[in-house]
Amino acid sequence: MTEKTYKALMVEETGDKTYERKLTDLPLDRLPAGDVLVRVLYSSLNYKDVLSATGNKGVTRNYPHTPGIDAAGVVEESTNPNFKAGDEVIVTSYDLGMNTSGGFGQYIRVPAEWVVRLPEHLSLRESMVYGTAGFTAALSVYRLMDYGLTPDQGEVLVTGATGGVGSIAVSILSKIGFTVTAVNGIVDEADYLREIGARSVIGIEEATDTSGRPMLTARWAGCVDTVGGSILASAIRSTAPGGGVTCCGNVLSPELPITVFPFILRGITLMGIDSQNCPMPARQKTWDMIAGEWKIPWLDRITSETTLQGLDERIDMMLSGKHKGRTIVSLW
Repeated sequence: MTEKTYKALMVEETGDKTYERKLTDLPLDRLPAGDVLVRVLYSSLNYKDVLSATGNKGVTRNYPHTPGIDAAGVVEESTNPNFKAGDEVIVTSYDLGMNTSGGFGQYIRVPAEWVVRLPEHLSLRESMVYGTAGFTAALSVYRLMDYGLTPDQGEVLVTGATGGVGSIAVSILSKIGFTVTAVNGIVDEADYLREIGARSVIGIEEATDTSGRPMLTARWAGCVDTVGGSILASAIRSTAPGGGVTCCGNVLSPELPITVFPFILRGITLMGIDSQNCPMPARQKTWDMIAGEWKIPWLDRITSETTLQGLDERIDMMLSGKHKGRTIVSLW
């Protein structure tokens, strides 16, 4: 009997701090143990995937490895009674694509506790337009609204707005009535940002204060930050009294050059967004919101599609800062 194989993007360590990415056929029994075997139809490209694909040991400890922190597909086998063959499911976060073989392969095998049933009114392809980035954006919006932020309180700033999380945060916020100011990236995408709902667009220079003042003129009712560093610090110092700021990324810097004054004199709240280990009830509820009243009508505007064969080029684009919006990966 011929052993069943599947195609995957494999990253191999070829020397001292050198890594090679290549498509290969792998035996199905190479997958790790788990309750649910999923035939992956779509995945998506995230910054964490790029780190894994380029040998970042803080993300992936051991190579060879298949990245891909997102996967959407159909259950082929399950030993867990909550899922059966034919169920359409989403798997994001946890350890998928980090140290567990991920969504850049045509199959994954994972614990049932990682699996989300696909909500009604959302296709598998659409779920990967969102993926971890969209889920993180939706969690950020959820936290701000749960904190009490409402559209009538003023402008909401979104940093890193041309990226995956930022694009979807701009889109969701604008769809549900918020006035959004978006921070443009290194490449000018102001027209794109306005198309997806930004009322105003500012450059990185305007979003980054270098005066050293502990507080700045109150400008934002709230903020979804995706980059960290000096831009996050500037946003906090520019947030109005009682405002909320969410933080989910550190692509600019993990350092936060700031004093305590915005927190103790204006009552600003900084909320960390942990999409990786979000509890399942909140995870399923957020996906239901994404599929329902937060569903973006202009998904195609923020989406490009590639195949496993085209992933190498997209990874290089993200590394060079030329990537915008969301890239989904068709596996078959």
